[in-house]
Amino acid sequence: LDNDEINKRVRRAMKIVGLDYEEYKEKSPFEISGGQKRRVAIAGVVAMQPQILILDEPTAGLDPKGRDDILSKIVDLYKENNMTIILVTHSMEDVAKVANRIIVMDKGGCILDGTPEKIFKEIEILESVGLAVPQVTYLVRELRNKGFDVSQDIFTVEKAKQELLRILKKN
Repeated sequence: LDNDEINKRVRRAMKIVGLDYEEYKEKSPFEISGGQKRRVAIAGVVAMQPQILILDEPTAGLDPKGRDDILSKIVDLYKENNMTIILVTHSMEDVAKVANRIIVMDKGGCILDGTPEKIFKEIEILESVGLAVPQVTYLVRELRNKGFDVSQDIFTVEKAKQELLRILKKN
């Protein structure tokens, strides 16, 4: 690529990940936070315009705001670029926020494959391989066990909030 194309791609990629090109172009990696380093790394890959992006534990070690920021940018990449994104993680909280398909692997093989709604109903299987459903899913299960008419398809805090408001309005 010529320098103009490289510059254009880098500026676009930095914008996509929410970083100002002018502010970061001369900074050393030692001068920026962990979340900013992740964004710069993602921007570097995005600038290459891949059709498939594989991210291995992109939120590990980040504070809650940093996690939410990175996940939000991943969703934006998916929506704006029609890009296939494979997110490798043990964080079912992260998966619940962004995935439209989940593949659970154990010992090199696929043991579950489906939508979050389908996968997060398989609590025992997930736990048997050292994973868990999102914490809010355990809360919903307890509410159902106590007789509340709560949907089983809740695995994010936002969905739980909407469902609880629905129940409160009904009663």
